[in-house]
Amino acid sequence: MNPHDATKQPGAHLVAEMLDVEDPWTLNIAYRPSDPLYRASTLVIGAAHELDELHGRVTRATQAALGVLEPVGRGEFNGSPSSYEPVRSAVQQIGRLVSAQNATYERLVQSIVAYRRLLPEPNPAPPSHTEARDQDNGQVSGRDDDWAVSADLRLRALEAVEAGGLRFHQSGVHGYISLSDARGERPADLVWPETVQRLIADGLLDRDTSEGLYRPGQLISLTPKGEAALRDARTATPRVSAALNRSNTTTLPGTTADPAVVPAPGAATKPSRSR
Repeated sequence: MNPHDATKQPGAHLVAEMLDVEDPWTLNIAYRPSDPLYRASTLVIGAAHELDELHGRVTRATQAALGVLEPVGRGEFNGSPSSYEPVRSAVQQIGRLVSAQNATYERLVQSIVAYRRLLPEPNPAPPSHTEARDQDNGQVSGRDDDWAVSADLRLRALEAVEAGGLRFHQSGVHGYISLSDARGERPADLVWPETVQRLIADGLLDRDTSEGLYRPGQLISLTPKGEAALRDARTATPRVSAALNRSNTTTLPGTTADPAVVPAPGAATKPSRSR
């Protein structure tokens, strides 16, 4: 649950929503000043603070403008140029503030994306048969958004789509992309919209383009290729783990490698020859 009200603190709300954190203002305390993540997180904090500040100024300017606009709306003006001047001034001020707010919103989104790209990857999941085959054949994409499908991000996104109800949203004004689950909320698991976007481009996911991008959002589904990739990813982990367990099993002197073959109690064992 996002603890920040988007109508009062849109900057803090956006950071909490995209980075799954409760306190955006302490985002940089875990890093040293020399760490690139410190600078990236500090930029996020600064942009979020500026957006909240501008949002407050727009709110106050609009409230003040209402006092000017209400008499005009009631027809209590004489039509002279001077009678319109307070209206013109109020509208121009709000326009300037809204333009600055839009630019800051865009900068905040870009800062968050840049910060996420610097985050350390989780422990990588074993590659599926398809991935291993592509790597053996030299089919490595080397794309700039490879980070979005690294480690277990790919598997998490595929499983979230399989569960049903995942929708893709994109703001027509800012271009900001987001996801919602069947309840209309942010997915509980760590599923990034950039990952879904990449999987759509790779042909593993499809979205219903007959629905609106903003509302209700475009429903995402698995393609046949995506279903196969999901099966491969799920079966790869048990197989690799079993292989590692077998390779790490050592046979001690006087024992057998097969635990099912156990000498009977009291049975003589053949002594090993010394070389």
